[in-house]
Amino acid sequence: MVKSFPFYIKAPIILLGLVITVFIMSVLRDVFIPLAFAALIATLLNPLSNRFERRLPKVISIMLSMLIAILVLFGVMYFLSSQIAHFFDNIDAMRQKLSELLHTLQQWLEKQFGITDKKQVEMLNEAANNSKAVIGQTLNGVLGILSVVFLIPVYTFLMMLYKTLILNFIYEVFSEENKLKVGEILSETKAAIQSYIIGLLIETSIVAILNSAALLILGVQNAILIGVIGAILNLLPYIGGIIAIALPVLMATLTTDGYTTQLLIVAAYAFIQFVDNNILVPRIVSSKVQINALISIVIVLLGAALCGVPGMFLSIPFIAVLKIIFDRIDGLKPWGKLLGDTVPTEHMGQLKRLRRKRTIVAKEKS
Repeated sequence: MVKSFPFYIKAPIILLGLVITVFIMSVLRDVFIPLAFAALIATLLNPLSNRFERRLPKVISIMLSMLIAILVLFGVMYFLSSQIAHFFDNIDAMRQKLSELLHTLQQWLEKQFGITDKKQVEMLNEAANNSKAVIGQTLNGVLGILSVVFLIPVYTFLMMLYKTLILNFIYEVFSEENKLKVGEILSETKAAIQSYIIGLLIETSIVAILNSAALLILGVQNAILIGVIGAILNLLPYIGGIIAIALPVLMATLTTDGYTTQLLIVAAYAFIQFVDNNILVPRIVSSKVQINALISIVIVLLGAALCGVPGMFLSIPFIAVLKIIFDRIDGLKPWGKLLGDTVPTEHMGQLKRLRRKRTIVAKEKS
């Protein structure tokens, strides 16, 4: 039996593999992003397609399930577009209020820090010049998203069509004695991904309703649009929640006088976040996959650095899939525990027992 390598040899090999993997993903992100979205959508639509296959041919079943998904997506987009149209109804009043706020801010900066209006204009012009590259990257990203939108349906259809071929390939890659284990991992991973995505959709819908209701009660303009956008941003752990609160606060600042509404918005969103984190997520989402806060923030930032906004949305499902796999492979279970949010309580007890055992052994030797 071959002795396993010590940790100080395995650790550099693992780090080198991670660096190579990240580099490949960064270089080929335009290929991986649509494939990743297509894989998630194909996994989600697979049960619906299987039901249709009981009475219809496979190709027609896949096309029908994809058609239903596209109709739902267009329904959501139509709803959002109608809300966006209402957003521009009061654009002139908001523009005037924004100008007043900027003028007040300029006076405050000049009074507190001695920065003259001319100097402030120069600083803004310099910032605008520096942001041209960022704007260019954003436009390139938009064009990339448009191309991805056309690729994702094609990839999704082909993945669902060749599902059996892909699964057979995965089975045949591993040895005969590991095929049963591979089958269990694939089956459990598929079920967990499906329930996880459905849980996220349910959670997002509930948060959107709560956000919109709170903003409507507080009289914030474009409440439904901002509430839905906030619920979508809530998919990004912690970072998205901060942006989601900033949007209605900014809208209230542009459309109302005083700061009472802004404080009520912060209080309402804090309550909604409390309900989401302590009731919705544990019962709907975290019952499927549990990722701790530290890993969530780090993986979202890494996803943004590698693949931009799509990487931020893909990061959590990606790490969730990794955790599912790690939890079901004996050699990778410590990594699964590291990704999870279960904090062990027996570590100190085990450490004390180990020290006590070493003390006893040392006394016996002496």
